[in-house]
Amino acid sequence: MTVQELERTAARVHDDPRAPAEVVLRVNGREHRLRLDLRASLLEALREDLHLTGTKVGCDHGQCGACTVLVDGRRVLSCLTLAVMAQDGEITTIEGLAGPDGALHPMQQAFVDHDAFQCGYCTPGQILSAVACVAEGHVGSDAEIRKYMSGNLCRCAAYPNIVAAVRDAAAKMRA
Repeated sequence: MTVQELERTAARVHDDPRAPAEVVLRVNGREHRLRLDLRASLLEALREDLHLTGTKVGCDHGQCGACTVLVDGRRVLSCLTLAVMAQDGEITTIEGLAGPDGALHPMQQAFVDHDAFQCGYCTPGQILSAVACVAEGHVGSDAEIRKYMSGNLCRCAAYPNIVAAVRDAAAKMRA
């Protein structure tokens, strides 16, 4: 955003803080121009405006991790992140993780291979958090994986399989 655009947005907000503003989000390699309430969460923008429903609504309080997405490769709880805060970043959702030819990302394939999901509701957030966990270098031991994946809850308790999937995918992602 240019300084002039920011000034215009600030003036609009001063007049009416609920007035929609243009927000540009780069999601899964594509740029999207949206008119959003500046209070809209990234989760709302992804699901309601871009119809990317792989990102799940869990607790809506940042406690479960179901809404985890990546912004510039870092884990972000999209329910606690304003969409406008993600404007300058590259946002990756579960829909954008597979290859352009549709081949599953190694982490997605590992979750399938290790049966690391049961009901599947937490799976998108778990997978994106696991990708970041590997990128951050937190896969030295099962205990370390559990520690760095602890922000993502699984009500079905598939944790042993999730740890096995992260360990397996880490080796493939490094290769």
